[in-house]
Amino acid sequence: MPVWIVVGSQWGDEGKGKVVDLLADSFDVVARYQGGHNAGHTVRFGDAHFALHLVPSGILRPGKRCIIGDGLVVDPKALLEEIEVLRGKGVEVGENLLLSDRAQIIFPYHRDLDACRELAAGDSKIGTTSRGIGPAYESKASRSGARVSDLTRPERLRLLVERGVEEHRRKWCQTGDPGWNAAAITEEYLAYGRLLAPHIADTAAVLHAALRKGDRILAEGAQGTLLDIDQGTYPFVTSSSTVAGGACTGLGIPPTAVASSLGIAKAYTTRVGGGPFPTELLDQSGEYLRKRGNEYGTNTGRPRRCGWFDAVVVRRAIEVSGLSGLALMKLDVLDEFSEIQVCVAYELEGRRLDAPPADPDELARLRPVYEMHPGWRASTVGARRLEDLPDAAKNYVRALEKLCGIPIPIISTGPRREETILRTDVVLLPGLPPQVTV
Repeated sequence: MPVWIVVGSQWGDEGKGKVVDLLADSFDVVARYQGGHNAGHTVRFGDAHFALHLVPSGILRPGKRCIIGDGLVVDPKALLEEIEVLRGKGVEVGENLLLSDRAQIIFPYHRDLDACRELAAGDSKIGTTSRGIGPAYESKASRSGARVSDLTRPERLRLLVERGVEEHRRKWCQTGDPGWNAAAITEEYLAYGRLLAPHIADTAAVLHAALRKGDRILAEGAQGTLLDIDQGTYPFVTSSSTVAGGACTGLGIPPTAVASSLGIAKAYTTRVGGGPFPTELLDQSGEYLRKRGNEYGTNTGRPRRCGWFDAVVVRRAIEVSGLSGLALMKLDVLDEFSEIQVCVAYELEGRRLDAPPADPDELARLRPVYEMHPGWRASTVGARRLEDLPDAAKNYVRALEKLCGIPIPIISTGPRREETILRTDVVLLPGLPPQVTV
């Protein structure tokens, strides 16, 4: 069982990029399984700073094969721009990066429709990045979309784009001509296809060859469990399966190949965009978390909503993905608090709830049930060993382990790769040799 999965355990933006980068040296292949360039994975080490969107975080580790899998929706222009930025920073991007020929393509009409719908929704908007992710997944589900393989087939691409333009004109939510020119779009995307051709492959076949060889594969998700199209706070979710099960469908690998999954969670909670957020802090504490944690979107720069750690949300993520452990990110952001609250349950009209309700209206009305923990009022920035933490910080970590029911083998104490505690008293990932390199 040589596949391990990294899963966001909150509403996304948990720090998956840093964790994947940390783990990558223990793996032969790093494969992204869902989402699009609405993801923003940040990796820092030394003075280097990388913002990744489609390319797996393993690209920053020399000698690793990286795969953009079947389950993604890909804007070819955005991918080519990301590749050029990486090369400009001295990162090798060649045969080590493969793009699935089955991944779906995002076209200009997807992006425009996405933005148009958000504008028309007003106060009811979901808060998408307006990058065409949802409409592209709609085209996939309606079996009218184009796949990466079509970028190298001029006649088929021309037919699909013509149909796509007409279909999206019917969905257009504004008066006037949106200005989509099928012929121009076709020629533009055929040019992208020629540039991406060296990277395009049957990535499911590549992964199965790696499985037969015994190579270790790290599957990397985007967003978080509470943004999953099925398991999240619908309709305020993304358009793909962000949980561990999505790795199987999004990469074309069997569940029997999966060894275990690692969840990523901040020491507090954030979310971007609309939707219910039970522990949100609309006061000075929330603003402090935002500024101290630099809680602004990697993609859009939007300020993230901030609140206390929600154990109810994380427990749901653990159940859905069968998580064997948690990486706890941004512990240092809590350094100055004298008291720290943790949500242990919800209360709704006198009833105690231990799981998030499906009804978004109920989720918006419930009250969090808090458990108070003393803060440590001392710096944890850059701590590399558990014993270097103040006692109250160690107690906070242990309390979260007890509330969530699984160990916390990784603790992040700063944004850089080296600002990390890798615990030796708990198992990092079952079955994985201890080869993590900071």
